[in-house]
Amino acid sequence: MKILGISCFYHDSAAAIIQDEDILAAAQEERFTRKKHDKSFPENAVKYCLEYSGFSIDELDAVVFYDKPFLKFERLLETYYAFAPKGIRSFVKAIPVWIKEKMFLKKLILSELKKINDFDKKHIKLLFPEHHLSHAASAFYPSPFEDAAILTVDAVGEWATSSICYGEKNNISILKEMHFPHSLGLLYSAFTYFLGFRVNSGEYKLMGLAPYGNPDSERVKNFVDIIKNKLIKIYDDGSIWINQKYFNYSVGLKMVKEKKWEKLFGFKKRNSESELLQHHCDLGLAIQIVTEEIVLKMVKEAKKLTGADYLCLAGGVALNCVANGKILNSGIFKDIFIQPAAGDAGGALGAAFAAYHIFFDKKRTFDINNDKMKGAYLGPEYSDKDIILTSRKFKAVYKKFDDFDSLCTNIAEYINKGKIIGWMQGRMEFGPRALGNRSIIGDPRNPEMQKKLNLKIKYRESFRPFAPSVLFENKEDFFDLKTKSPYMLIVEPVVKSRRNKLPENFNTLNLKDKLYFQRSDVPAITHIDFSARIQTVHKETNPKYWQLINAFKKLTGFGVIVNTSFNVRGEPIVCTPEDAYRCFMRTEMDYLVMNNFLFVKTEQPKWDNTDNWKEDFVLD
Repeated sequence: MKILGISCFYHDSAAAIIQDEDILAAAQEERFTRKKHDKSFPENAVKYCLEYSGFSIDELDAVVFYDKPFLKFERLLETYYAFAPKGIRSFVKAIPVWIKEKMFLKKLILSELKKINDFDKKHIKLLFPEHHLSHAASAFYPSPFEDAAILTVDAVGEWATSSICYGEKNNISILKEMHFPHSLGLLYSAFTYFLGFRVNSGEYKLMGLAPYGNPDSERVKNFVDIIKNKLIKIYDDGSIWINQKYFNYSVGLKMVKEKKWEKLFGFKKRNSESELLQHHCDLGLAIQIVTEEIVLKMVKEAKKLTGADYLCLAGGVALNCVANGKILNSGIFKDIFIQPAAGDAGGALGAAFAAYHIFFDKKRTFDINNDKMKGAYLGPEYSDKDIILTSRKFKAVYKKFDDFDSLCTNIAEYINKGKIIGWMQGRMEFGPRALGNRSIIGDPRNPEMQKKLNLKIKYRESFRPFAPSVLFENKEDFFDLKTKSPYMLIVEPVVKSRRNKLPENFNTLNLKDKLYFQRSDVPAITHIDFSARIQTVHKETNPKYWQLINAFKKLTGFGVIVNTSFNVRGEPIVCTPEDAYRCFMRTEMDYLVMNNFLFVKTEQPKWDNTDNWKEDFVLD
């Protein structure tokens, strides 16, 4: 069976195509349009999926959308009715869009598909699973587990904001749900907003900021008490009640009632790009502490309801890698699997799987040693010819290596000398993380590397940490990690033997002094609390990236490198050779590698000064 899954019209639009249980292709629309978190119909992603698979729309057994628009519209109307007359401005703004587009979604999807290629409408089966079922399906069906508890947590789908399910054979049973307006995802996003970051984009910044809070301070403890006593109630099963007196997301155009929050926490909402002060860090830590408490209660409830040995996670909150590490270390479940595209993009894949296994009642197979995500390398790849055409367009100078071994040896030497490399190989990753095919890489031992990457390459806030890519077989030489983490979705500590002792006054230092204190012998990937967001690299799923890191290991004894996504702040991860070359020339990267081609910055023609990319990309 051939099934196309689609997610769009909220954020992170995507398409995915499966043939039976085999994931053929999946990609986010933003990678093609170059608009970060693009919410439009994923025309380009659908085209890619069809071209890669070789199928026409007429050959598909079903096209599946990732949620039920009429249920979502019902929630919108009921919410406005419940809060009336509040929210009239938001209502007036939202309703025309719903009537014009989302109420007639079936017609809209068919008309958008018609733009891609012609087909007989009578033969197209359009399906609409619920939002959280799509999330649950995206996590369970590709997982390596025969049966598992499934926890999905995000902002909101139709009515559900989180769910506990049980996956067994080809079936998923929904056991418990939490409903809007009570939502852990929206709670976390409210703090993202108040601390000056963009909702649906900056949540991962908030997670990275949290460790700069002082865990021993009375202020953090006081903030935690305020959250738990004024803003929410937490129940034993992990469900929460949110006090709408302090929030505005149900009916307003802003997340919170700012004056009430300013009175609660004692400071004004932070403006984007303004200086981060200690009280911002402390509030970030407080909401991270509360989030972890809630998530662990949900996980315990999932264990209680299912009795399963394994857990699958999806939904935007499943991208909170720190909480994921706490779940793993709790021992509640033997192991966990997190969908690498845990947010709405992954809903496209989950929708396709839900149709195959539930609607069409097809048998599910599993392999306890391997998931079905193929390392998340599901996007487009480009040939040598594509790279040569790009180089001709920009009059770029390159050297092509005859063998990949010698290329890796040279790049390992450049990394050892403190150089920064743009690295593009094979199929683009599906999901928000670059996993070694669209990455910027460097030396984790270099104490200046984090600062250089943030300020001169990514052009982003200096506090943001970088992730390590470590050879799977060397993971315990560097990290307290007993399992694999191929999708960079688990945070664990750097081993104690590699850490440097902190000064006694460390927690009283300002943010920048904390940031630039050298905390280990791999300082570029050691976060302020000695943690790291780890990617384990496996020879089976990415032999080229493994070979590069192994070449660096042979040279230095360190089987680990710095890995950050190949883009600048506000830009989607690069997709094509042209995207990669542009990003290379816009930044202070030293070298660019695409397939076996090496581009040296000092040998390239002068870049056009009229390239106003900083205006093109909205800061995230």
